[in-house]
Amino acid sequence: MTIALSMDIRGRAMARLDAGETVRALAEALRIAPSGVVKWSERRRATGSVAPGKIGGHVPRKIRGAEAGWLRARMADGAFTLRGLLSGLAGRGLKLDYRTTWTFAHAAGLGFKKTALAREQERPDVARKRQRWKARQASIDRKRLVFIDETRAKTKRARRRGWAARGQRPIGRAPFGHWNTMTFVAALGHDGIVAPWVIDGPINGESFRTHVEQGLVPELRPDDIVV
Repeated sequence: MTIALSMDIRGRAMARLDAGETVRALAEALRIAPSGVVKWSERRRATGSVAPGKIGGHVPRKIRGAEAGWLRARMADGAFTLRGLLSGLAGRGLKLDYRTTWTFAHAAGLGFKKTALAREQERPDVARKRQRWKARQASIDRKRLVFIDETRAKTKRARRRGWAARGQRPIGRAPFGHWNTMTFVAALGHDGIVAPWVIDGPINGESFRTHVEQGLVPELRPDDIVV
Protein backbone atom coordinates (compact mmCIF):
# COMPACT_ATOMS: atom_id res chain seq x y z
CA MET A 1 0.00 0.00 0.00
CA THR A 2 1.26 3.50 -0.90
CA ILE A 3 2.16 5.68 2.10
CA ALA A 4 2.29 9.48 1.71
CA LEU A 5 5.43 11.26 2.92
CA SER A 6 5.04 13.32 6.07
CA MET A 7 4.10 17.00 6.15
CA ASP A 8 7.48 17.68 7.77
CA ILE A 9 9.34 16.46 4.67
CA ARG A 10 6.96 18.33 2.38
CA GLY A 11 7.34 21.55 4.36
CA ARG A 12 11.14 21.34 4.40
CA ALA A 13 11.21 20.72 0.67
CA MET A 14 9.03 23.75 -0.06
CA ALA A 15 11.08 25.94 2.28
CA ARG A 16 14.32 25.02 0.47
CA LEU A 17 12.61 25.52 -2.89
CA ASP A 18 11.45 29.01 -1.81
CA ALA A 19 15.01 29.78 -0.69
CA GLY A 20 16.20 29.27 -4.27
CA GLU A 21 17.55 25.72 -4.12
CA THR A 22 17.02 23.65 -7.25
CA VAL A 23 14.53 20.81 -7.29
CA ARG A 24 17.19 18.20 -8.04
CA ALA A 25 19.55 19.43 -5.32
CA LEU A 26 16.96 19.54 -2.54
CA ALA A 27 15.51 16.19 -3.65
CA GLU A 28 18.93 14.60 -3.38
CA ALA A 29 19.56 16.21 0.01
CA LEU A 30 16.21 15.01 1.40
CA ARG A 31 16.43 11.65 -0.41
CA ILE A 32 13.11 12.05 -2.18
CA ALA A 33 12.08 11.91 -5.83
CA PRO A 34 12.40 15.18 -7.78
CA SER A 35 9.02 14.49 -9.40
CA GLY A 36 7.45 14.53 -5.93
CA VAL A 37 8.83 18.00 -5.24
CA VAL A 38 7.40 19.26 -8.54
CA LYS A 39 3.96 17.78 -7.73
CA TRP A 40 4.01 19.30 -4.24
CA SER A 41 4.85 22.71 -5.70
CA GLU A 42 2.02 22.42 -8.21
CA ARG A 43 -0.39 21.30 -5.50
CA ARG A 44 0.59 24.27 -3.32
CA ARG A 45 -0.06 26.71 -6.18
CA ALA A 46 -3.44 25.11 -6.90
CA THR A 47 -4.73 24.55 -3.36
CA GLY A 48 -2.45 26.54 -1.06
CA SER A 49 -1.34 23.36 0.71
CA VAL A 50 1.06 20.47 0.16
CA ALA A 51 -1.10 18.05 2.17
CA PRO A 52 -1.52 14.70 0.40
CA GLY A 53 -4.78 13.88 -1.31
CA LYS A 54 -6.89 10.84 -0.50
CA ILE A 55 -5.20 7.57 -1.45
CA GLY A 56 -7.53 4.86 -2.77
CA GLY A 57 -11.26 4.76 -2.22
CA HIS A 58 -12.07 5.58 -5.85
CA VAL A 59 -15.43 4.65 -7.29
CA PRO A 60 -15.12 2.10 -10.12
CA ARG A 61 -15.75 3.75 -13.47
CA LYS A 62 -18.15 0.99 -14.49
CA ILE A 63 -20.61 2.01 -11.75
CA ARG A 64 -22.11 5.40 -12.44
CA GLY A 65 -25.41 7.24 -12.43
CA ALA A 66 -28.56 5.27 -11.70
CA GLU A 67 -26.68 2.05 -10.95
CA ALA A 68 -24.51 3.82 -8.37
CA GLY A 69 -27.60 5.32 -6.75
CA TRP A 70 -29.34 1.94 -6.69
CA LEU A 71 -26.29 0.33 -5.08
CA ARG A 72 -26.02 2.99 -2.38
CA ALA A 73 -29.72 2.70 -1.58
CA ARG A 74 -29.51 -1.10 -1.45
CA MET A 75 -26.49 -1.01 0.87
CA ALA A 76 -28.16 1.57 3.11
CA ASP A 77 -31.10 -0.81 3.68
CA GLY A 78 -28.91 -3.03 5.84
CA ALA A 79 -28.07 -6.69 5.31
CA PHE A 80 -26.87 -7.52 1.81
CA THR A 81 -24.37 -9.78 0.05
CA LEU A 82 -22.08 -8.85 -2.81
CA ARG A 83 -23.44 -11.81 -4.76
CA GLY A 84 -26.93 -10.45 -4.26
CA LEU A 85 -25.83 -7.01 -5.47
CA LEU A 86 -24.23 -8.55 -8.53
CA SER A 87 -27.45 -10.40 -9.30
CA GLY A 88 -29.49 -7.21 -8.86
CA LEU A 89 -27.17 -5.24 -11.14
CA ALA A 90 -27.34 -7.98 -13.75
CA GLY A 91 -31.12 -7.70 -13.65
CA ARG A 92 -30.72 -3.99 -14.37
CA GLY A 93 -28.55 -4.78 -17.39
CA LEU A 94 -25.14 -4.12 -15.81
CA LYS A 95 -22.89 -7.16 -15.49
CA LEU A 96 -19.90 -6.68 -13.19
CA ASP A 97 -17.35 -8.87 -11.47
CA TYR A 98 -17.13 -9.50 -7.73
CA ARG A 99 -14.01 -7.35 -7.32
CA THR A 100 -15.58 -4.24 -8.84
CA THR A 101 -18.60 -4.46 -6.54
CA TRP A 102 -16.34 -5.03 -3.51
CA THR A 103 -14.32 -1.91 -4.44
CA PHE A 104 -17.52 0.14 -4.63
CA ALA A 105 -18.64 -1.06 -1.19
CA HIS A 106 -15.17 -0.39 0.24
CA ALA A 107 -15.15 3.13 -1.21
CA ALA A 108 -18.52 3.73 0.47
CA GLY A 109 -16.84 3.12 3.84
CA LEU A 110 -18.27 -0.36 4.40
CA GLY A 111 -16.36 -3.34 5.75
CA PHE A 112 -17.06 -7.07 5.87
CA LYS A 113 -17.46 -8.24 9.46
CA LYS A 114 -19.32 -10.68 11.64
CA THR A 115 -22.72 -9.37 12.71
CA ALA A 116 -24.67 -12.47 13.79
CA LEU A 117 -26.19 -12.26 17.27
CA ALA A 118 -28.06 -14.86 19.27
CA ARG A 119 -31.76 -14.77 18.38
CA GLU A 120 -32.56 -15.62 22.00
CA GLN A 121 -31.60 -12.05 22.93
CA GLU A 122 -34.96 -10.95 21.48
CA ARG A 123 -36.97 -13.09 23.93
CA PRO A 124 -38.65 -10.86 26.55
CA ASP A 125 -37.27 -12.83 29.52
CA VAL A 126 -33.72 -12.84 28.14
CA ALA A 127 -33.89 -9.15 27.19
CA ARG A 128 -35.12 -8.30 30.70
CA LYS A 129 -32.25 -10.20 32.33
CA ARG A 130 -29.70 -8.61 29.99
CA GLN A 131 -30.93 -5.15 30.89
CA ARG A 132 -30.73 -6.01 34.59
CA TRP A 133 -27.19 -7.33 34.13
CA LYS A 134 -26.05 -4.20 32.28
CA ALA A 135 -27.58 -1.92 34.91
CA ARG A 136 -25.77 -3.69 37.77
CA GLN A 137 -22.37 -4.20 36.15
CA ALA A 138 -20.85 -1.03 37.58
CA SER A 139 -21.60 -2.13 41.15
CA ILE A 140 -20.04 -5.61 40.82
CA ASP A 141 -16.52 -6.26 42.09
CA ARG A 142 -14.65 -7.37 38.96
CA LYS A 143 -12.57 -9.78 41.03
CA ARG A 144 -15.74 -11.85 41.47
CA LEU A 145 -16.32 -12.28 37.73
CA VAL A 146 -15.43 -15.56 36.00
CA PHE A 147 -16.13 -15.83 32.26
CA ILE A 148 -16.47 -19.28 30.71
CA ASP A 149 -16.18 -19.94 26.98
CA GLU A 150 -15.06 -22.52 24.46
CA THR A 151 -13.22 -22.60 21.17
CA ARG A 152 -12.46 -25.39 18.77
CA ALA A 153 -10.22 -26.48 15.94
CA LYS A 154 -10.97 -29.01 13.23
CA THR A 155 -8.01 -31.10 12.14
CA LYS A 156 -9.64 -31.72 8.76
CA ARG A 157 -9.04 -28.06 7.97
CA ALA A 158 -5.35 -28.79 7.53
CA ARG A 159 -4.23 -27.90 3.99
CA ARG A 160 -3.96 -30.89 1.70
CA ARG A 161 -2.52 -29.08 -1.32
CA GLY A 162 -0.01 -26.31 -1.95
CA TRP A 163 2.19 -24.67 -4.56
CA ALA A 164 5.65 -25.99 -5.42
CA ALA A 165 8.10 -26.01 -8.30
CA ARG A 166 7.23 -28.38 -11.14
CA GLY A 167 8.39 -31.88 -10.37
CA GLN A 168 8.46 -31.27 -6.60
CA ARG A 169 5.89 -31.93 -3.88
CA PRO A 170 4.96 -29.45 -1.14
CA ILE A 171 5.20 -31.37 2.13
CA GLY A 172 2.77 -30.55 4.92
CA ARG A 173 1.98 -32.20 8.26
CA ALA A 174 -1.40 -33.09 9.75
CA PRO A 175 -2.73 -35.67 12.26
CA PHE A 176 -3.00 -38.95 10.38
CA GLY A 177 -6.33 -40.75 10.43
CA HIS A 178 -7.74 -38.43 13.07
CA TRP A 179 -10.06 -36.01 11.29
CA ASN A 180 -11.92 -34.67 14.29
CA THR A 181 -12.90 -31.59 16.26
CA MET A 182 -10.77 -30.66 19.28
CA THR A 183 -12.56 -28.39 21.78
CA PHE A 184 -10.89 -26.22 24.40
CA VAL A 185 -13.10 -24.93 27.21
CA ALA A 186 -11.93 -22.81 30.14
CA ALA A 187 -12.90 -19.96 32.42
CA LEU A 188 -11.13 -16.63 32.75
CA GLY A 189 -11.00 -15.02 36.16
CA HIS A 190 -9.48 -11.80 37.44
CA ASP A 191 -6.09 -13.41 38.04
CA GLY A 192 -5.86 -16.01 35.26
CA ILE A 193 -7.37 -18.99 33.49
CA VAL A 194 -9.45 -21.39 35.57
CA ALA A 195 -10.21 -25.09 34.86
CA PRO A 196 -8.87 -25.50 31.32
CA TRP A 197 -10.16 -28.63 29.59
CA VAL A 198 -9.49 -30.17 26.17
CA ILE A 199 -12.25 -32.38 24.78
CA ASP A 200 -11.60 -34.84 21.96
CA GLY A 201 -14.64 -33.96 19.91
CA PRO A 202 -17.31 -31.25 19.72
CA ILE A 203 -18.79 -29.97 22.95
CA ASN A 204 -22.41 -30.66 23.90
CA GLY A 205 -24.67 -30.06 26.88
CA GLU A 206 -23.50 -33.17 28.73
CA SER A 207 -19.77 -32.48 28.37
CA PHE A 208 -20.26 -28.81 29.24
CA ARG A 209 -22.16 -29.74 32.41
CA THR A 210 -19.42 -32.23 33.31
CA HIS A 211 -16.77 -29.53 32.90
CA VAL A 212 -18.72 -27.10 35.10
CA GLU A 213 -19.42 -29.63 37.85
CA GLN A 214 -16.07 -31.45 37.94
CA GLY A 215 -13.65 -28.82 36.64
CA LEU A 216 -14.95 -25.33 37.31
CA VAL A 217 -17.00 -25.53 40.53
CA PRO A 218 -14.12 -26.90 42.69
CA GLU A 219 -12.00 -23.93 41.55
CA LEU A 220 -14.57 -21.25 42.37
CA ARG A 221 -14.42 -19.06 45.45
CA PRO A 222 -17.37 -17.91 47.55
CA ASP A 223 -19.38 -15.12 45.89
CA ASP A 224 -17.85 -15.71 42.44
CA ILE A 225 -20.15 -14.78 39.53
CA VAL A 226 -19.87 -17.07 36.49
CA VAL A 227 -20.76 -15.52 33.13
